[in-house]
Amino acid sequence: MDQELERAALVALLRRGDRSWSELTDQVETVGSAREVLESVLDASGQGALFDTGPAVDLEAVAAEIAAWDREGMRLVTILDEDYPLYLRLVHQRPPFLLMRGASTESDLQGDLRVAVVGTRTPTPEGVAYACAIAGGLAERGVTVVSGLAAGIDTAAHGTALAVGGRTVAVIGTGLRQSYPAQNAGLQREIAERGLLISQFWPDSPPSKSSFPMRNAVMSGYSLATVVIEAAYRSGARMQARLALEHGRRVFLMRSLMDHEWAREYAGRPNTTVIDGPEDVFSQLDSLVPTTGELTWA
Repeated sequence: MDQELERAALVALLRRGDRSWSELTDQVETVGSAREVLESVLDASGQGALFDTGPAVDLEAVAAEIAAWDREGMRLVTILDEDYPLYLRLVHQRPPFLLMRGASTESDLQGDLRVAVVGTRTPTPEGVAYACAIAGGLAERGVTVVSGLAAGIDTAAHGTALAVGGRTVAVIGTGLRQSYPAQNAGLQREIAERGLLISQFWPDSPPSKSSFPMRNAVMSGYSLATVVIEAAYRSGARMQARLALEHGRRVFLMRSLMDHEWAREYAGRPNTTVIDGPEDVFSQLDSLVPTTGELTWA
């Protein structure tokens, strides 16, 4: 029950809306208890203890709501839980909680190899072919293929991973009760049945301009590497490449991207590899697995 109330306290803190989620995440991790942080916030605001009458917080009611999410197939994992994904915990943009739908495995939560394959929503036929070849080859080699369930390259990556019998994880920019884009609703259900959906948003949250960049940060932090197939300057894929480099993760850029100034600039940075095809990624998989202590907080 203590763990349930800790999760409920974190949800209650976030719903107050009087502080940024990143600030609350830092404080809850430092204190080691969302209930203690919530009690201090309520005391400071003159609202009293958690279970007093008046404008207090009924944590048991919030815990019951979280239990209802779980019965619906949405499992809440908070920053205080041991099964919060290891790689994601190490980045500055880590969210205070995740809602997951699907069959999460130890590899999803801890240290196995996960590679994000991302790109434009309006790809060329060549881009789709490369995305399929890379995602399929990764999946056949036992690597979890991560993407964002967007149209275009993301759809090709997820679909190919499933088609070859591999594992894929979709980090989405909405709540789990939403499907965006609408035409990927069927794919979203299939990933929930055979892989894993991850959201950092409340269950009913719609898509927004801010939600997709936040999604890209989580996708980068959750993965050990990002492969960018095709991407314009103003794109989530380009943003994810930048974030992955900030996170100390590997970035693979298709050579066709070198037509873009941003890609040429990224190509000169450590941890970036310009690739001509799938084998350039497959040949470096062993080097992506970090040794103990190699990954640091970013």
